[in-house]
Amino acid sequence: MAKLILTHEVNGLGEAGDVVTVKDGYARNYLIPRSLATPWTKGGAAEVEAIRKARKAREIANLEDARAVRDALQSKPVVVSATTGKGGRLFGSVSTADIAAAAAENGQTIDRRKVQITEAIKSTGTYTVAVRLHPEVVAKLVVKVVAAA
Repeated sequence: MAKLILTHEVNGLGEAGDVVTVKDGYARNYLIPRSLATPWTKGGAAEVEAIRKARKAREIANLEDARAVRDALQSKPVVVSATTGKGGRLFGSVSTADIAAAAAENGQTIDRRKVQITEAIKSTGTYTVAVRLHPEVVAKLVVKVVAAA
């Protein structure tokens, strides 16, 4: 078993700054190569604190604010324009950064790391993605993908 410090959020495992114990293969083949975690060391306590401070600065402070942001996000769809080919197929796919940028154009600032895309968005149309604003608050954001002019 390997003891690691998560540097990014991993679904089903923990948040950035958490110290977790996972199987050696999972650490060696998945978490560490993708820079999702670093090996735990005795000097890692300072690193954990720095990660937690950065996370605390980014996240929404309380439940009421998170609910207000959720209501604002769900009130109107986010429009993402992308280059398309035949039949409305995209060249590539819509990323979490594209969705966060489109939400910023609507006046809502969200962290791209909090956006969860369940199915790849590879064609024009309307999709629903989840945005985890707070551990208890998840917004269902409607993303409308249109062809770029």
